[in-house]
Amino acid sequence: MKKSVKKLLNNKNKTIPILSFPSTELLGISVNELISSADMQVKGMQVICSRFNVGASLNMMDLSVEAEAFGAEVHFCDNEIPTVTKGVITDLSQAQSVRVPKIGDGRTGIYIEGVKKAKESIKDIPVFCGVIGPYSLAVRIFDMTELMMGCFDSPEDVKVLVSKTTKFITEYIKAFKEVGADGVIIAEPAAGLLSPDLADEFSNCFVKEIIDSVNDENFIVCYHNCGNSAGDMISSLCSIGADILHFGNAVDLVPILEKAHRDIVIMGNLDPVLFSTGTPEKIEEELVRIFSSCSKFDNFMISSGCDIPANAKIDNLDTYFKKVNEFYA
Repeated sequence: MKKSVKKLLNNKNKTIPILSFPSTELLGISVNELISSADMQVKGMQVICSRFNVGASLNMMDLSVEAEAFGAEVHFCDNEIPTVTKGVITDLSQAQSVRVPKIGDGRTGIYIEGVKKAKESIKDIPVFCGVIGPYSLAVRIFDMTELMMGCFDSPEDVKVLVSKTTKFITEYIKAFKEVGADGVIIAEPAAGLLSPDLADEFSNCFVKEIIDSVNDENFIVCYHNCGNSAGDMISSLCSIGADILHFGNAVDLVPILEKAHRDIVIMGNLDPVLFSTGTPEKIEEELVRIFSSCSKFDNFMISSGCDIPANAKIDNLDTYFKKVNEFYA
């Protein structure tokens, strides 16, 4: 286990939820303002670090950025995270013609600049970048259902497309590393809808290729999957080379912790929707439930199950951090 990962485990009270977009509430700005400016992203990261006891600073978990760089159409809204509304291709036979964009295309340059500037002011905790996973990016370039069908009907075309997304994501992470990022969260939620065998063939091997290309002793790699079948993949996921495996609330963490390698950190999995729709009492209740069943595992760290919504209630966030601190007081 890397020294930097051990340090995270030794300071579990400094929890690491996927927390970036609620900075808009603290800054009094729109989501659009946050995603369109490197300076605003830095201010967002700074205000999260100063307001909450986080163990790492995350620039953004915006899964539309890479697809937009490939040419996908994206819907922007003042108070919601951007979403892809139209892909790049309409048939898998077009996979060969998909152009791999240059690093800096679309908003990727803004996000890289944001991490670069954040590293100049955030010194006491790691700064993580966030990227989408290769299969999940392929879904946004094409179509979720059609790509799943293509895994059976046109597997070679699917692999052509995922190979291209793999190439881009690898270079994107390298660009983040060059400006000082201490780690990356690779979000591969669409793979959590595949069977374990299909996930191995069309996602996990490509994720491993990315990790092998960017991994080193001073760089932390976190793999996130919030899909329903993510827990069934634990044996394979333990071999992709990630330092941290981060799961959503759709799975039970106990069987995962029982099967996972002890030198891999397992994080999760408080329902992120509760931060916007729940109450402080409900947040506390769920945290106690998760902690009571998982805290006996030394490699467990509590976290949100996925990206916390922009409209999260600050009282709920305060309760989350206060309760986690009580667990480890």
